[in-house]
Order: sequence, then C-alpha cells, then structure tokens
Amino acid sequence: MGWYSVRCVFAIGDGMFGERITVWQAASDDEAIALAETEATEYADGVGRYLGLAQSFEMSDEPQAGAEIYSLIRASGLTEDEYLTAFFDTGSEHQHRS
Repeated sequence: MGWYSVRCVFAIGDGMFGERITVWQAASDDEAIALAETEATEYADGVGRYLGLAQSFEMSDEPQAGAEIYSLIRASGLTEDEYLTAFFDTGSEHQHRS
C-alpha cells in the first residue's frame, strides 16, 4: 500500500470552481482515485457539484511536514510570466497574496 494524493475539481456556484487535494493510502492510482471520487461526491453535496476530474500523484514519502503531496508537470510554449498568468494568477482567484 502506498500513499497517493488526488486532486478533484468542483463547481461551487455562479461561475466559481474549486480544487481539493486529498490524501489516500491505496494499492494503486486507480484505487486512490476511486476512494477520492467517492469522498468528492459526498463533499460536493454540501458545496456544489463534483465535475468528474481526478488526477492522482503517488507520493514518495508518507504524509508529514514537508512531504511532497502533489506534483503536476505540464508542457507549455508560454513564457514563465505568461504561464503563471494563464494557469495560476488570472486575477479571478480567491487567494491570499504574499
């Protein structure tokens, strides 16, 4: 059994979307996704609708302070600033800025 993190995407009303990353102990990516999707459906009952997108990451460490819990690599022809604007800092995020 390994540790997996799974990112799920939700519609939470009026053009608002959310992402959650949860951690699961499972025998495979498929099992971790199945566990996460069951939980995502239950979670969505209170906040909106689960959109059916789940991405998993097999963790190399057990969950603990400083452990890498999720990683996603994306190929892009964008510059660094364009990439950040397109995917992470569009101006519509509800986030604390540092």
